[in-house]
Amino acid sequence: MLPPEDQRLVQIVDAALADAARRSGAWLACRPGCTQCCVGAFAISQLDAERLRAGFDQLTKDDPARASRVMERVRESVSRIAADFPGDIRTGILDDSPEAQEHFETFANDETCPVLDPETGMCDLYASRPMTCRVFGPPVRSEDGLGVCELCYHGASEEEIAACQMFLDTEDLEDSLNSLAEAQTGQQGSTIVAFALLH
Repeated sequence: MLPPEDQRLVQIVDAALADAARRSGAWLACRPGCTQCCVGAFAISQLDAERLRAGFDQLTKDDPARASRVMERVRESVSRIAADFPGDIRTGILDDSPEAQEHFETFANDETCPVLDPETGMCDLYASRPMTCRVFGPPVRSEDGLGVCELCYHGASEEEIAACQMFLDTEDLEDSLNSLAEAQTGQQGSTIVAFALLH
């Protein structure tokens, strides 16, 4: 069950994205149908996994045929990547050992997210997407510096890019909600979208 406060987290992050997008203007190339960030497996939290499952449950009620197509893509994706998955394929939990984390850097880099509709180029669970998806595109600061999507900010100076930075102060809230999600599900650690929806 999704913690009730997750909606507040989503609203804060979406507002920060909207603000960064406003400051970015035409430099932010992200548009419906752009799928650059939908290719390649990435780690998600148990909170993200719960949000995806809640979104999928709602999609199943609202549009069973579309939900069925999503689940078909999920199963196909898992069948392609399971043999090389750096974690437990029974639970979908990623191994957090240094060796497994290094392997994950190159794992399933060409695998399209199963939630992406290949015909429309749109996310079938967009409202329930993970935090990584919500913050991708605008400049976001990490330990590696200021990261942006390679399709965005062409022709912008470093100063102009920095002026578009997405500011988030949600780490404590997200961590506490993720701890709640882990306690409720009994699943500890990160997973990926395909396994989150399969389990």
